[in-house]
Amino acid sequence: MSDEQGFSPRERRASFTLAGIFGMRMLGLFMIMPVFALYGQDLIGFSPLWVGIVIGVYGLTQAILQIPVGWLSDRIGRKPVIYAGLALFALGSVVAALSDSVYGVAIGRVLQGSGAIAGAILALAADITREENRTKAMAIIGVCIGISFAIAMVLGPVLAAFIGLSGVFWTTALLALVGILMVRFMLPEQAHRGQIRDVTAAPELFGRLLKDRQLLRLDFGIMLLHLTLTAVFVAFPLTLLDAGLVAEHHWWLYLPTLLLSFVLIVPFLILGARRNMNKQLFQASILVMMAALLLMAAGQGQLWLLALAMMLYFTAFNFMEASLPAFLSMLAPAGAKGTAMGIYSTSQFFGAFLGGVLGGLLYQQLGGGGVFVLVAVCMAFWFWLATGMTNVSKVRSHILSIGVNIENKDQREQLLQRLMALPGVHEALIIPEEGAAYLKVDGNIFELDQARRLINL
Repeated sequence: MSDEQGFSPRERRASFTLAGIFGMRMLGLFMIMPVFALYGQDLIGFSPLWVGIVIGVYGLTQAILQIPVGWLSDRIGRKPVIYAGLALFALGSVVAALSDSVYGVAIGRVLQGSGAIAGAILALAADITREENRTKAMAIIGVCIGISFAIAMVLGPVLAAFIGLSGVFWTTALLALVGILMVRFMLPEQAHRGQIRDVTAAPELFGRLLKDRQLLRLDFGIMLLHLTLTAVFVAFPLTLLDAGLVAEHHWWLYLPTLLLSFVLIVPFLILGARRNMNKQLFQASILVMMAALLLMAAGQGQLWLLALAMMLYFTAFNFMEASLPAFLSMLAPAGAKGTAMGIYSTSQFFGAFLGGVLGGLLYQQLGGGGVFVLVAVCMAFWFWLATGMTNVSKVRSHILSIGVNIENKDQREQLLQRLMALPGVHEALIIPEEGAAYLKVDGNIFELDQARRLINL
């Protein structure tokens, strides 16, 4: 049994299982980032450009397939899509592990990225959890992604030192197989509910959202953030090597800088939420990241400067990685969050691909310093772009089941008018096919129980 506001045991198990599956997959994608430039040098065809391609190419297939795979899960069910995606990820890992050339490893990374199951996992989380607990489930998944990135930055160098680059890929294949077993034995059976607009994309909304300047700023922002990430990790491991830190000790730098960065972002997240300073703190984070990149360029050969730069970089990166999805959720129109998130995720993965290619090309021509300086210029462009951002307030989204209240058009129109009349409701949308009402509300004054009572009249 569970109380009205808490997770049921079934919801809790499903949420943490899905978070674990998502996190292990992202761990497998991220672990290669801090090690490939160091341990891939014996591969046939190795060059800085191919380092960037291998690190970022998973983003290309992710970007192409992210939304279509989500639609497929609406049609054939979540679990078949998740099984197939994890199997493709495992296959790509095996291909990369067995390859003796950068070209084979790149093909493996393409296959890894083609298992684009993020949308299906989020949709399954929405299927399994009640509306009042859905935000919590999504937050658990989001936290697990952040943790997987931190673990990957440390675990990748440790594993590569002991079992080599191929061993890292064999580990990612094992993680995918563990994920398949978790889907089979730990997730409850659940008839999928088709499209849920809070987590899956609606094709008819693309044109409208692609004209929304505020959402486009967030899409370009996440693209530039992940472009920077992959470009940095083409050059930074080699920069550490040049500064005298041997490859097997790189985790000595990543671990403390990551831990300190997580501590440093907490007061900023609290300040942004309580003082409505989201925009100011966001712009400050872009400037911190730009300063960190310039410090990386200036700190060639000086480990303490590189460590300071990476600590600042991780702090700004983690703050923006946490803030951008929250901003998107606040700004997306009612019933359009899934579509907005689909465009956002596609931009994110495309940025990862562009960053890998750009980082490889720049390192080949200009060295590590050139990579850091020119990517800092991208941050300056982002800062200019962010000047037009809305300072988002405490806006929240809710999705409510309306059941029998949608028998005819007149009933739907009357219900819509009553919902719009509730204090704090900015937008309301009823989707008869889903039996759902989507609300965009002011979280300070909206009362969810009042809306539920109205629907149940």
